[in-house]
Amino acid sequence: MEQAILVYNPLSGDRSIIQKIDYILGRFQDEGILLQPYRIGEAETDELKNLLENNRYKYIIASGGDGTLNYISNLMLKLKLSVPLGIIPSGTCNDFAAILNISSDLDKCIDTILSGNTVKVDVGLINDEQYFLSSCAGGVFADVSFSTNNDLKRNFGPFAYYLKALSEVANMKSVLLTLETEDTVIEEEALMFVIINGKHVAGFNNILKDADYSDGLMDIALIKNCKHIDLASIFFKVLSNESISSKHVITLKTKYCKIKADKDMAISVDGEKGPELPVNIKFINKALEVFYPQD
Repeated sequence: MEQAILVYNPLSGDRSIIQKIDYILGRFQDEGILLQPYRIGEAETDELKNLLENNRYKYIIASGGDGTLNYISNLMLKLKLSVPLGIIPSGTCNDFAAILNISSDLDKCIDTILSGNTVKVDVGLINDEQYFLSSCAGGVFADVSFSTNNDLKRNFGPFAYYLKALSEVANMKSVLLTLETEDTVIEEEALMFVIINGKHVAGFNNILKDADYSDGLMDIALIKNCKHIDLASIFFKVLSNESISSKHVITLKTKYCKIKADKDMAISVDGEKGPELPVNIKFINKALEVFYPQD
């Protein structure tokens, strides 16, 4: 039998993946695939790295949220593993799965992997050290995903993030951001920036309508310092799945950028806490192969 590995995070989302493991293993076993489950914990170790490095798996399946996918894809890319990644989304927000139109229905996810249909997607690389799949952000609200209480996320799902964001509105402050690309330099008092790979971020769709996960370019949106009512107008568009076009928003596409600020600022990387500014970010075209639902 051919072998594959299922790496799952038992703490992701509503934690229901734990009750589904046996069913998942059975579906693949029926198709002649011996699927090895691997449970990741809160502390990173070299066990999974060694396992992936020393075994010839046909493919790797990740079940969790965006943080789990980030962790596993970083291992795959750093080990230069040329096998496809399968996704069974089970997090609070599953932005990367949504970018690829991967269903939240378990059987459809398994069918997608068993179909063998794949697509190659871009990845971002921060400071030549850390890859990301869906987003990188800084400024107000950027810490919402990793600072929201886990019990709140489990009980309220994505709505927990909106509650947390609302609690931060009164205290939001701008920073002087400098964003340098290959051909331009932008210096602006800004509330936040977000770099996305595809049209979906923070549970919302069509943030930037022409964003593409396979064009080799990152899409950047920078929200200028503005009044609360103007910011509310921007986020109403986000809630309505409209493009965030506004005189208070700067958007651009680029392969490379450097971002710095006049104050200390940690960034969010695929929803998890990342490094502090300044950072250098570049996009690598079609660096990761992922199972993709057929039309």
